[in-house]
Amino acid sequence: MAKDQKDNLFLLVKSLTKSEKRQFKLYVGRLDVNQDSKFLNLFNVLDKTSVYDETAILKTGIVRKQQLANVKAHLYKQILISLKLNPSHQNIRSQIREQLDFASILYHKGLYRQSLKILDKSKEIAILNEEKNLAYEIVELEKIIESQYITRSIGRRADELTIQAKELSSLNVIASKLSNLSLKLYSIILKTGYVKNESESEQVTVYFKSRLPEYDIKNLGFREKLWLNNVYLWYSFLLQDFKNCYKYASKWVDLFYQHPEMVKLNPVFFLKGNNYLLETLFFIGNKSKFQDTLLKFQNVIAKKSFPKDENVEALTFLYLNLNSINLYFIDGSFDDGVKIIPKIEKELNAFKNRLDEHHTMIFYYKFASLHFGVGNNKECISYLDKIISNKSLLMREDLQCFARVLNLVAHYEAGLDYHIETLLRNTYKYLLKINDLYEVQKEMIKFIRSLQDIYPQDIKKAFKELLKTLKTYEDHPYERRAFLYLDIISWLESKIQNVPVGQVVRGKYLKMNS
Repeated sequence: MAKDQKDNLFLLVKSLTKSEKRQFKLYVGRLDVNQDSKFLNLFNVLDKTSVYDETAILKTGIVRKQQLANVKAHLYKQILISLKLNPSHQNIRSQIREQLDFASILYHKGLYRQSLKILDKSKEIAILNEEKNLAYEIVELEKIIESQYITRSIGRRADELTIQAKELSSLNVIASKLSNLSLKLYSIILKTGYVKNESESEQVTVYFKSRLPEYDIKNLGFREKLWLNNVYLWYSFLLQDFKNCYKYASKWVDLFYQHPEMVKLNPVFFLKGNNYLLETLFFIGNKSKFQDTLLKFQNVIAKKSFPKDENVEALTFLYLNLNSINLYFIDGSFDDGVKIIPKIEKELNAFKNRLDEHHTMIFYYKFASLHFGVGNNKECISYLDKIISNKSLLMREDLQCFARVLNLVAHYEAGLDYHIETLLRNTYKYLLKINDLYEVQKEMIKFIRSLQDIYPQDIKKAFKELLKTLKTYEDHPYERRAFLYLDIISWLESKIQNVPVGQVVRGKYLKMNS
């Protein structure tokens, strides 16, 4: 029986490009002894098969069951060594590490002068490219060598290296503290979403301020400023302070445009910064700036000089498509948005091994919302079911919450009210369990439950009463988060005016930008 395809070796083999496979075979073929080796034969079998099937591999007779684990481990290692030698995987970091290895070899051979010469040049490159951890490693090795290679300038060199080590260490500590804080804030927003009340807001603020390191902005380099903008951005996102989100996302992206050489060295951070800037503009509702930013972003990543690897390719797909979808939500052009779903879904399937489940579920929520916007309620329910039935999704409780609330509304709209009571009960229990039952959700559930007892001629009046109630929460610092996921206000207005939701959103957009 075929095993799960998530076998590490199998996934690595399937990730190789044609040129990488060719280089691997040239690499192992350099030794005649490898021509008919077990690990090369295993590679050829895995390369030709579409599913990892251990039983089928053993039936080929290329390897015995007792040997398979060792042969797989050896093949895995040989592929990684081959990839390391591939020019496409060479960058400044790998070049500096290589020079550091060469210097270390020369040092152990007692060739101190040659070792110091390589280290001095490598250190200059490392500092120039903001690789301060590597620069610190180099300085530490320089100190060891200088202590054994006595020259008349040892006193001056000792002072220079001591000061340099102290400066690099200080900046590395700041960068490390900022990156730790960024990771923690990111984990909070992934787990629970935005802060829900004053208590959570205070907790996040106390946590943020107590862990923010002291710094002098004049002494910070590119790397430290990047992490600083990162932590302030996540902090602002958690508090739903979108003006400051825009401020720090802009600073993040501008940092790359001020140092264009850093785009090539840190493409992932460039992609992420642009994604957060676009996301902020989406929440603010500024379509013109959103389009300008998206176009500028697309132009940069389309350049031949922009780094391209599997990771960058997956993130580019993710950020471009999520933000392309968001564009339709800004002005309510849901009809146009629905048309691009099949293309994105097909590509999403191609990237399934490179995207985490969390981001896949965000795509499904966006698809569901677009279908809801044009009245395709059954299609909306179909996508929401993928989120609600996903038991392994431990992230984004807020996404799960609003998927359930939208699911209730879509069932009502589709006329599928024969098991609405069960849905109401399950949704209510889920929101209670994760402590996410706030006024907007309460009012929505109470309203849907009461719909069955309202006479048809009184429906519009009931919609107006709910709209009046929910309007009071539209600018509430914590309750307003509900409207970021589900524009229930526009839905109610569409029911009252008897027009499509998209038309209401479009009208609001035109009024705001008139």
